[in-house]
Amino acid sequence: MNFWWVNHKQTFRQEFFGKYIWSPKRKRNDRINPFYETMREVAPGDVVFSFADGAIQGFGMARTHCYTSPRPDEFGHIGQAWNQVGWRADIDFQRFTDPILPTQHMQVIGPTLPDRYSPIRPNGHGNQGVYLAQIPRPMALVIAQLASPELLGIIQGIQFSETVETPLPELRGIVEWEERECTRISEDRQLRDTEKQALIKARRGQGLFRQNVSHVERCCRVTRVDRPEHLIASHIKPWRESDNRERLFEGNGLLLTPTIDHLFDRGFISFENSGELLISPVAHEESLNKMGIITDRVVNVGGFAEPQKEFLEFHRTNVFLKREVNA
Repeated sequence: MNFWWVNHKQTFRQEFFGKYIWSPKRKRNDRINPFYETMREVAPGDVVFSFADGAIQGFGMARTHCYTSPRPDEFGHIGQAWNQVGWRADIDFQRFTDPILPTQHMQVIGPTLPDRYSPIRPNGHGNQGVYLAQIPRPMALVIAQLASPELLGIIQGIQFSETVETPLPELRGIVEWEERECTRISEDRQLRDTEKQALIKARRGQGLFRQNVSHVERCCRVTRVDRPEHLIASHIKPWRESDNRERLFEGNGLLLTPTIDHLFDRGFISFENSGELLISPVAHEESLNKMGIITDRVVNVGGFAEPQKEFLEFHRTNVFLKREVNA
């Protein structure tokens, strides 16, 4: 269990009551923001403290890992300065009966502040340059002692939290996004019915996209399974983020078994252009082993074609759940 602090600023109402946190992936100048990169490290069962209007308003248990999702519509004009697509994690927020004003408790909170990247200043005011920051366990314990016996019990491991054991089976942001894209394709009068069908089937790795990928890939890169009935044509750049050409382009695809497709689509694994298999630090190693991923040594799945390399760069930057090294 890790502990996080989110400074909601203008989006407290939307995020807290919508039960999620959302950030852009990059700054407006396309540079890395270390407090957006932290989103990639959130895992189910982590505790997230919510700070807004000068007070710790409540806490939530993470229900999902981070995933790519469009900027929430409910942000309205507030989010116009941010990129359209960012990182999202679903959080089961609940409000404290009495919000905590750090300015009134810095005698006990102050000694527990992180040495670097603290989400609040020594005077108890929020650090407005920080969106999501990891905080040490002693700091989380002090806040829990001030706020909630329930939270204190969860952190100390005394009280069971159902949230830890029941991560969301579906990612709400992705489901809604893909449904909107399917509707947009269906209503596009410039597309023939056969084109619409091909594009929508490609969402699940079927139809024309599968045929195209089968021309360049013969088996699952990881498990080496080559029976067609056990393989999915997986988009390297996700279907939901691709344009119509990319959705059917063989260079944007790999043939993968269903479990490997899941791991790749969710960013738990990726690949270097050289073929080296990359494993996310937030992935559950025991589960990976059961799904056919070797974790105790370097694995190379073979080189990729030039078009695939371009899409793999996108995947490593925008899907893979690992902080960029220069963040």
